[in-house]
Amino acid sequence: MKSIPKLIRRFAGIMTLSVILLVILNISFFAIVFVKNTSTFSPWDMADHAAAALQLSDDGYSISDDAMAKLKEEDSWAFLIDNDTRQVVWRTDNLPDDIPMQYTLSDVARLSRGYVDGYPTFTGEAQSGLLVLGYPKDRFWKHTRASWDYKFIADLPKNAMIILAVNIVLIFLIYAAVDSKLLRSIKPITNGIQNLSNGSPVCIKEKGVLSELAEKINKTSEILQMQAEQLRKKETARANWIAGVSHDVRTPLSMIMGYAGQLENSKKLSEIERKKAAVIVRQSSRMKDLINDLNLASKLEYDMQPLTMKRENAISIIRQVIVDFMNTNIDDKFPIEWKTADTLSACYINADKDLLKRAISNLIQNSINHNENGCVIYASVDDDSSTCKICIEDNGIGAADEQIDRLNNTPHYMICDTNTSEQRHGLGLLIVKQIIKGHNGKVLIGHSEYGGFKVVLAIPTVPGC
Repeated sequence: MKSIPKLIRRFAGIMTLSVILLVILNISFFAIVFVKNTSTFSPWDMADHAAAALQLSDDGYSISDDAMAKLKEEDSWAFLIDNDTRQVVWRTDNLPDDIPMQYTLSDVARLSRGYVDGYPTFTGEAQSGLLVLGYPKDRFWKHTRASWDYKFIADLPKNAMIILAVNIVLIFLIYAAVDSKLLRSIKPITNGIQNLSNGSPVCIKEKGVLSELAEKINKTSEILQMQAEQLRKKETARANWIAGVSHDVRTPLSMIMGYAGQLENSKKLSEIERKKAAVIVRQSSRMKDLINDLNLASKLEYDMQPLTMKRENAISIIRQVIVDFMNTNIDDKFPIEWKTADTLSACYINADKDLLKRAISNLIQNSINHNENGCVIYASVDDDSSTCKICIEDNGIGAADEQIDRLNNTPHYMICDTNTSEQRHGLGLLIVKQIIKGHNGKVLIGHSEYGGFKVVLAIPTVPGC
């Protein structure tokens, strides 16, 4: 299915975006933390500042009030080691009691890079000595043996990029391994769902992380297949029933028409009685047509009516239908006018000639049946590049917009659960739609420019000779 590669691309895109965002967020986080801790305060700068503020006078060493205030603010203390004696010659009042007053050179070296009795210390060069700035034991951590190979430092950016690349590749490999297993489980599921939509039977192996879903799809397929088989049996039974009833009704109906015809022409009956017999003949004939329509509609709906498709001239077929209607001595209230352009002599289509004639006849008869006061029926053919448009319209009473919309958009089946009073056009249009569907065409229903009802049959054309 086309959706599988799309799904893979989407997963890969999400993974790539996630990795990029994580890298950016981590770099930003460490940058913010680093800048915050380095820009706001430095104990080494504090030590240099305090050393510069310490002055020697006749009364001894003293420190400025500003520097002393900063020391107290940071909860720090300080003392000065004399260069010559290496003794503490000055100290702040808050110097811890356990701080030594005498130092050796090794002591000075240790406190310069580390601690004095566990207190983190920082040094600054003062007048005639070394100022030592100390903080509480839990304030700073100092790396006392900081030494790195120069090559390691020089290669650090390159190594960092290599490690980052390896991590990204590793993430993608893990993703690919996990995702490939998931996709192997998804593919049969998607194929199964596609087959379900086509009505094909589905049998998916019930294993993997989606085994439960596969089981549900298999059960759904079984239910759908059972329903389809039951529906086929019902459709076959219904079609056979309609065919049987139609056959059984024809014989008594033919007898009724025969006897009614004799009565209609009988000289022994009065004029009124002969007219009543004529009504019986007409209505029986109409009933016979309805039975034939019902039988044909049933066969078309259940694909029991084979179509014999040949290359035909649509104009010739429609002319023949019109001539046949005129030969039946239709009422003068229903004249038929030919509106096809004189320049168009042929429009070739693949068609079952008899069924197409039946569709055109039904449309003409439809105009006659629904316009009791008479109307003009217009027939035309138009060759619109790849489509042959056959139009049957009239100037009769027409139909409301709501009815037109319903006829165009509502499926018209043999089985209908809507109010039968709304099915104004009966089996006529149903048969037309079914016939044109078999010709790969469309039926378009609308208002005629002459004010009545209009039906256009659009059928694909084929090249002429």
